[in-house]
Amino acid sequence: MTERLIYIGMSADIVHLGHVNIINTANKLIAENKADRLVVGLLTCEAIESYKRKPIVAWEERKQLLLAFKGVETVVAQDNLDYEPNLRQRKPAFCIHGSDWNDPTSAQYATRQKVIDTLAEWGGKLIEPEYTKGISTTQIIDEIASRCNA
Repeated sequence: MTERLIYIGMSADIVHLGHVNIINTANKLIAENKADRLVVGLLTCEAIESYKRKPIVAWEERKQLLLAFKGVETVVAQDNLDYEPNLRQRKPAFCIHGSDWNDPTSAQYATRQKVIDTLAEWGGKLIEPEYTKGISTTQIIDEIASRCNA
């Protein structure tokens, strides 16, 4: 029987509740016997820097942090914002991403559509849990900076 994988792509530069909620969504699918294993595609430092800023936490450290989470067994490099290479290599049954990219004005909207189209080739599905409002790595960094400058 083919292993039913879940794929999650993330930066996880500063891990926060939004990341936990996405991982918990994957763990629920596994607990419900809809999937077998979670693979996290962790954006490389170069990938993060291409659209945001230089990461605060190095890739290997972010990898170790994610591996400490219940259900995260495998962390692989995602070399850019394009999920397609990792999706094609692993052919997951599910890909999980927060609902924040489901907005036509979002910079990630085209990436989302490419994920949907790629997954459809083998019957995979995109799952988009509600975006965790009020928390992001950028917000955390901004808050720290504001406290240092106060």
